[in-house]
Amino acid sequence: MNIFEEYNHKMNRRNFLSGSVLGLGATALSGLMNDNNLFNNDLQLPHFAPKAKRIIYLFQSGAPSQLDLFDYKPKLKEMFGQELPASIRGEQRVTGMTAHQKSFPLAGSKFNFAQYGKGRIWLSEILPYHQQIADEMCVIKSMHTEAINHDPAVTFLQTGSQQGARPSFGSWVSYGLGSENKNLPAFCVLLSRSNNGDQPLYAKLWNNAFLPSEHQGVLFRSGDDPILYLKDPKGIDKFSRRDMLDALAKLHKLEIEQTLDDDLNGKIAQYEMAYRMQTSVPETLDVSKEPDWVFDLYGKDARKPGSYAANCLLARKLIENDVRFVQLYHQGWDQHGNLPSEISKLAKDVDQPSAALILDLKQRGLLEDTLVVWGGEFGRGCYSQGKLTVDNYGRDHHPRCYSIWMAGAGVKKGYTYGETDDFGYNIINNPVHIHDYQATVMHLMGIDHERFTFKTQGRRYRLTDVAGKVVKSVLA
Repeated sequence: MNIFEEYNHKMNRRNFLSGSVLGLGATALSGLMNDNNLFNNDLQLPHFAPKAKRIIYLFQSGAPSQLDLFDYKPKLKEMFGQELPASIRGEQRVTGMTAHQKSFPLAGSKFNFAQYGKGRIWLSEILPYHQQIADEMCVIKSMHTEAINHDPAVTFLQTGSQQGARPSFGSWVSYGLGSENKNLPAFCVLLSRSNNGDQPLYAKLWNNAFLPSEHQGVLFRSGDDPILYLKDPKGIDKFSRRDMLDALAKLHKLEIEQTLDDDLNGKIAQYEMAYRMQTSVPETLDVSKEPDWVFDLYGKDARKPGSYAANCLLARKLIENDVRFVQLYHQGWDQHGNLPSEISKLAKDVDQPSAALILDLKQRGLLEDTLVVWGGEFGRGCYSQGKLTVDNYGRDHHPRCYSIWMAGAGVKKGYTYGETDDFGYNIINNPVHIHDYQATVMHLMGIDHERFTFKTQGRRYRLTDVAGKVVKSVLA
């Protein structure tokens, strides 16, 4: 390279900018890079005192039937087998699985319901352990969504967009509030499934998307190797790993000075977290010292790694160790046929562990600042999909109304919000959109959802997109 080529090379745009930054702008850049948010100078969280410090999200993938669990409809039972009135259905679209049906016979739940607790919460007989936590539950019966199929509905609930490529709920919380334990991820993901687990789950549901990569959910697996690639390969000891990471960090910092690529800071943070997790994860996930009464509380499957019961226990242990957001996905709720039999099995899987988690958190003093959420992506219809008998029916997807419950920090106890019509088809009182629900959970964490944004690709994004109102009536 002659002197003129060298001069031209030094004066290209990238070298000019990086050289300038190393001069007058070095101090300012350093301050920005020490912040988690390079592009949003308004990020000062929490915006106000939070009610909840942590979240455990018990996501029931596949859409549990609210009509067989929480939303008691005696008239639906009385009109069993009669045609759904056209005035009730209106112009609501149905899926391709029932669009061909010539009739829509009403299918009241096979199960008995009763009211429990001071708040007189309606519960199905297939949720006997929930009776013990009725006074802790805040049931929302008027949830509604825009998606009618599983993948876009789950993606919408978890990321605020049906199309994906947006950060997950847990990633937003991790990005905004950070971690209280530097040796564990702020956002952890646990998976379980029933014997007939159906709808698949994808990593996009716990992805960081355009947020810094250290805020991606970390998936914990069952077995001896809960996190892939965490262990050192054979022949590499802890001291060698430390030397390697130090050298790699120096190289990344040199690259940052040249390219201004802040994503490299995220990679450094991930490597360092993985190094610390080599010690912290085995200690945190070790349940060998749990007393027998704890396993008895969560049920017989609590000793079975990967089960819903075992994951509920692990969620409590992660929360105890100051993990900010624990997402537990349980598959198997997509019951288009043979619903009474199948939902009974699913309810048995989750009933005792879900209730046990609330009771366990409460007796440890953790429920007062931990929010627990239980629910799926949409609901189930009031008419039968396919052949209807007294003991057998199926239910198609129903986005127009469904039920979830919350318990713990900041929500009313023994409380029911929202109401559906006599057929459980339409909301008649206090609708709660997905973005309203997201805004409410953010509020409980001390975050104003309208102010919590990230600028990328020329616009500011947020979990609730351009909508969402805090449902103040459910707040304690």
